[in-house]
Amino acid sequence: MGTVGLNFGAAASGQGFDVATTVSQIQASEQAIETPWKNQLSALQSQDTVLTSLGTDLSTLTTSLQSLTDFEGAFAAKQGSSSDTNLLSLTSASATAAAGSHTIVINSLAQTSSVVTTAISNASDTLSGTVTIQGHTFNVDSADNDNTLSSLSSAINAAGIGVSASVLTDSSGSRLSIVSNTSGAAGQLTVTSSLSGASSGTITFQTGENGQDASLTVDGVSIASSSNTVTNAIPGVTFQLLSSAPATPVQVEITNDTTAVGTAINSFITAYNAVVKDINTQEGKDASGNPQPLYGSPALAQIQGQLTGSLFSGAASGSINNITQLGISMNNDGTLTLNADTLNSALNSSFSDVTGFLQNAGSFGQTMASALNNLGTQAPNGAVYLTQQQNATQESSLKADISNEDALLATQKDQLTAELNTANEILQSIPSQLNEVDAMYSAITGYNTGKG
Repeated sequence: MGTVGLNFGAAASGQGFDVATTVSQIQASEQAIETPWKNQLSALQSQDTVLTSLGTDLSTLTTSLQSLTDFEGAFAAKQGSSSDTNLLSLTSASATAAAGSHTIVINSLAQTSSVVTTAISNASDTLSGTVTIQGHTFNVDSADNDNTLSSLSSAINAAGIGVSASVLTDSSGSRLSIVSNTSGAAGQLTVTSSLSGASSGTITFQTGENGQDASLTVDGVSIASSSNTVTNAIPGVTFQLLSSAPATPVQVEITNDTTAVGTAINSFITAYNAVVKDINTQEGKDASGNPQPLYGSPALAQIQGQLTGSLFSGAASGSINNITQLGISMNNDGTLTLNADTLNSALNSSFSDVTGFLQNAGSFGQTMASALNNLGTQAPNGAVYLTQQQNATQESSLKADISNEDALLATQKDQLTAELNTANEILQSIPSQLNEVDAMYSAITGYNTGKG
């Protein structure tokens, strides 16, 4: 430990010394004990920053892989097409749909039942009588406040009887329109009326559309649908009937969505490469020539080894037994590259084998997923998680040591400051004490010490 010398100058000068500076000099050597602790703490915190970023990239990789290994993920996606989009339009094909071809003939479209009154020239004409809709009777009079077309329409809508009423107006006059809320034959309206207008005379209801189910055949099987949006004909497939054409078969093709699979594999490769680049960066030095925070880290070596090893593991699935058959190759720096043509060829010729290579028990996909579960931030066994926990324990201990040392130094500072302030006051008082002695001596001897 170094020593601190106190320079008081001439004792009789009365100048004293700088207490604060002297205390800082005395404590400097003792504060130096914290330097290695703070350096170690800073190094661990730098590691934490890298580990957090690496953990995020590993999590992204895990998510991208799940899209390939999940039974309802990218491999379950389907797409469909119609040979005549003027007659039939494909709306959706879900994961439950099976790839295949279907022949559909549309005999007739579904219709929604509707009725409309004869036109009256005065929309505000006072109405009277009764209207019975689906067994519900409306007494049209001023007492019920439903004796105009508008108020009667509002009363019908408020009754909640499964119909929608509105007033239609054109050049010939105004009409009350009633439309069933249920399409197809089940929604057929039953309306009776004794309605009349004060100036319009008898008002009658006419049929607009009869409720009718759509009639079609799917692969030769007759099917009725209450709606033109058909969901029950082909499992997992929804399509829209646009026009009837009994003599025109429409071909519907349901295929595996290889585009969705290609996108998912590209996402996986992008995520994998991000992790590899994280690792490669930590194996070198920063711009100042200092080793990266995780340089030589056992956890980093574990992640790198298991990640690379999992690329070449897993059981074969039919004709597919390694990632190169999917067009995936490894570069010199450990990153991956995808050959889209090779992937498309594998998907088009061996879709089920590619699916199994990623989803079967013991497959490449499942083996990779298991490896990632042991590498990331997952508790309790993830390599990043365990390293972060170990760092947190060391950081907590270092912070406690620094805090305790700071507390000791603060107490010492108070004590030193008090003691040195007292000493400084004594030094500063010496000249006045000497003057007092000189005065006493002169008084006793008559000798004036101040004269030459």
